[in-house]
This record gives sequence, C-alpha cells and structure tokens, in this order.
Amino acid sequence: MFTGIIETIGIVKGIKRTENNITFGVQSAISNQLKIDQSIAHDGVCLTVIKIEDDMHYVTAIDETLSKTCLQQWEIGSAINLERAMLNNARLDGHFVQGHVDSTAICTSIENRQGSWLYQFSFDAGFAALMIEKGSVCINGTSLTCFGLTNSTFVVAIIPYTYQHTNFHDLKIGGNVNIEFDILGKYIARRLQLEEISKTS
Repeated sequence: MFTGIIETIGIVKGIKRTENNITFGVQSAISNQLKIDQSIAHDGVCLTVIKIEDDMHYVTAIDETLSKTCLQQWEIGSAINLERAMLNNARLDGHFVQGHVDSTAICTSIENRQGSWLYQFSFDAGFAALMIEKGSVCINGTSLTCFGLTNSTFVVAIIPYTYQHTNFHDLKIGGNVNIEFDILGKYIARRLQLEEISKTS
C-alpha cells in the first residue's frame, strides 16, 4: 500500500526483455536502501525488487502489467517516480494507493498558470463512475485531486514542489500516464453492480 507521495525520481539504466517480461534496472537515491522482495511503486506501478547493485535496483514487469501500463514506453534515461510502501505509524499525506494501475490516460493540454500548472487528461469513459469532482486520483504514482470532470476528461493542478520533484516536468501533450482510481470508488461501484445483477436474477 502506498500514499501517492513521491520520494524521489529514478532513472532507467537497463532494459532486458525475456519472453513476455521486461526487467528494468533503475538508478536512484534510495536504491541502495532497498531490500530484495520489497514492493516499490514505479510511476504508480507496484513492482518487486529482485536485485540490488550499488545505486541501482532491478524489477521485472510481466505481460499483464505491461499491457495495462505505460512501462513498455520506458527507454534508457526515462525518469520515473518512486515511492516505497507506507509505514503503519506514518501520516497518510496522500490517499490509499495500491500500486495496481487500472488504465492509462493521455495528456491533452498543459496550462502554465504562473505559479502552478493545469494538466488535462483524457481517459476511457468506461471508468467514469470511478471519478468524482474534487476526488482523489493517482497519476504516475502521484496522489492528486481531480476537477473539471467530464465522462472522459479531468484536470489536475500541480504546485511547484510537485512539478520539480516528480516527472510531471517531463510530461508533454500527447504523453501517456499510468492512472489508478480511488479504491473506495471501486468498492462502491462493485457493490452497485452486484445489486443490479441481483435485481435481474
């Protein structure tokens, strides 16, 4: 479980494909503090550390993960957001994030507001029921509040600190991001779905 508060940025230094899997080597300021089998969120994707060498750690993404995220677009030199799992005795500064990416979204506009940035994203309208105005959403592992919501678009505001300490400063119009919807919304949507099924059975 994560909070969506990014600890540091890692740089992809190695990419190795084995059958349908891809192993990534990531260099970061926290890599030498990690342990084998530890879960780390990489751009919002929960991956298990399988190897550590000096200031680099290695993780493997399987076909299921690759098909639902932007990981296949990573290249040597790509900057990715990193967060270790939350501690039970720590403050929850963001929101509950599982690291289980639901889909990807496309950045459709970026507006510099002279002190903040507004990013608009388009997403699969099939997930519209999981979004609410001023609700939580996780983009590339970053906990954010959405607004300007339609059935297939939403906007988030990025403050200077977040802009500088995440890979939002690298994001361009047309770029893809990993998106995880609020787990509370998922449970509510599932409950309503089961109620509808029971009415018709």
